[in-house]
Amino acid sequence: MVHALGLAGAVALARAASRGRAVAQGPPGRWIAYVGVLSFLPYAAMKLNWALGGSFAGIDGTDVLEASERNGASRLWLTLERWGLDGTVLMALLGLLLLFCLIRPWGLRLPRWLPLTPALIGVGTLVPYGLPGLAYLVPAQLGVLPVRQGDFHSAGDVLWVAWIGYAAFAGYGPALLAATRWYWHRTRAGRATGGR
Repeated sequence: MVHALGLAGAVALARAASRGRAVAQGPPGRWIAYVGVLSFLPYAAMKLNWALGGSFAGIDGTDVLEASERNGASRLWLTLERWGLDGTVLMALLGLLLLFCLIRPWGLRLPRWLPLTPALIGVGTLVPYGLPGLAYLVPAQLGVLPVRQGDFHSAGDVLWVAWIGYAAFAGYGPALLAATRWYWHRTRAGRATGGR
């Protein structure tokens, strides 16, 4: 329910932003991509620390690897973790590349569907994940809502990791939404004038 409400809010925000306004000739600004990059830095640092065998929030790389095995991670995923690479960090890097693709001139030369397909999937899943997740963490931090410990030793450890994770997606999701909206209108306008 929370994810559905977050998605509805993202769609309403995008429609309101596009209604009655002409699309600017330039991209929304490099700051959009930098928001996405900065949002993922603590997340990437935490995940790479675990992948390299380090400890954070009461668990270390061995605990994370064991949890991945227990939860049915693929052989490729486990191999990457054993090599000190975290699959979610690699996916985050691809997400950041997508963000730059949407706002840089070289992205406008690609077939329109190529960046828009993953961008629309990302907007539809990450915006309703990150923002409502942060909204859930406030009452959870105050002890009003329960916190499942999962593989962690305490609720405090879970909250540390949750704040880092949800903040990453709460920053990246809206940045991706803004960049996707600009790219959508910019490439559609180019096609209408015969440029694409």
